[in-house]
Amino acid sequence: MAKPELILVTGATGYVGGRLVPRLLSAGYRVRCLARDPARLQGRPWSDQVELAQGDMMHPDALVGAMHNVKVLYYLVHSLGGGSDFAERDLAAARNCAQAARRAGVERIIYLGGLGNPDTDLSPHLRSRQQTGEALREAGVPVTEFRAAVIVGSGSLSFELIRYLTERLPVMICPKWVFTRVQPIAIRNVLDYLVAALACPESAGRILEIGGKDILPYAGMMTGYARARGLKRRLIAVPVLTPRLSSYWVHLVTPIPANIAQPLIKGLGNEVIVRDDTARRLFPEIDPMDFETSVHLALNRMQIHGVETAWSDALTSSQGDRTPRTLVTREGLIIERRQRTVPSSVDVVYRSFARLGGTRGWLYMDWAWQVRGMLDRIFGGVGMRRGRRDPEELHVGDALDFWRVEMVEPGRLIRLRAEMKVPGRAWLEFEARPGSNGQTLLLQTAFFEPKGLIGLLYWYALYPIHGLIFSGLIRRIAQQAAT
Repeated sequence: MAKPELILVTGATGYVGGRLVPRLLSAGYRVRCLARDPARLQGRPWSDQVELAQGDMMHPDALVGAMHNVKVLYYLVHSLGGGSDFAERDLAAARNCAQAARRAGVERIIYLGGLGNPDTDLSPHLRSRQQTGEALREAGVPVTEFRAAVIVGSGSLSFELIRYLTERLPVMICPKWVFTRVQPIAIRNVLDYLVAALACPESAGRILEIGGKDILPYAGMMTGYARARGLKRRLIAVPVLTPRLSSYWVHLVTPIPANIAQPLIKGLGNEVIVRDDTARRLFPEIDPMDFETSVHLALNRMQIHGVETAWSDALTSSQGDRTPRTLVTREGLIIERRQRTVPSSVDVVYRSFARLGGTRGWLYMDWAWQVRGMLDRIFGGVGMRRGRRDPEELHVGDALDFWRVEMVEPGRLIRLRAEMKVPGRAWLEFEARPGSNGQTLLLQTAFFEPKGLIGLLYWYALYPIHGLIFSGLIRRIAQQAAT
């Protein structure tokens, strides 16, 4: 089969899509990425090698144009975390996409769904993943549907759940689902299958189950991770932890919010193993990894700061199905700006504020930032535990503690949008401007758009502590840049 002229990747801002794009490019394919906000792909190493198209699966009118000349479409869109009606939105989005693909003449759709025996009582999340595949097939375009269980890789949602629980809890009180069998698969192997399907016409119109070499219970995954990290962990299973209680515990212990954890945890009671070996027969060149090798590769990737994408990159991980908003200056917007002259170059000053957050913290009164994150988690927010994808680089769309990177102008400016629980909308911006005699003007600006009287009261009640923290922050950034 000749390589398609043009491949469309939907969900390129997400975990799998963001890793698939460079694999397709290296294989020689032309790639177009469809996103609700294409600006969130700026700064990716491959962003200047792809075509960018704007579109929303819930607004199908513009989709046909984005699919012009496309031969194969990857459907990697998922609404998990966007609200309790994520399944209904996923079905609507899939139908809209498939119908637009048929009208545009797309020859095939490749979809990554969820593993699980459809004849059993699947959880709403797993059932939704399989129903999404059915919705894609309704329009008549041939669909290659890969079904996978836990994906093991640096930044993967399922892997992060296992990692944080194992790292932070020497003794884990676990519900009975820890003994459910699962067949995890390395992200590298998932990408192998997704790319290989393009050159395999026999895969069109098929449901293909994929998994790694090992079948083991979730408890085995936790103890396997512990061995890879040299940790000693004890698991105690109890029958009283419901999915809701478990999700609240996960919310407090890990960076994963309860609204995302709960549907995932409900699915952990379903056995998810490969029952059909068609994928192995169609793709004999792909040799699935064992679990511990997958874990070691993921840990190595994290240690060298090579995490390409993370689950929190997806907009729905924090903002639900709302359209991304950018900063506008208008009446009612509170602006607080501070500035300092720094005897260093623009690049040095930029690097000082571009490295804020994550394991490095926030330079001044970091304990106060941590307390704010803890309160945010208690009240259902994202908190501080998401950290940052890379300790040095920032891309538009990256999660940064309880912020989201909204704008990056390398060497000059970074704008962060608040995702913590707050009565209004807030941004924090850092800018480095060239000054005289080789000096740099450092500007730090806080923007707040209060929501009603409560928003105004919130701003002024916290102004003294905010003033102290932000004054100390710009002072420390300047000191760090000057040393």
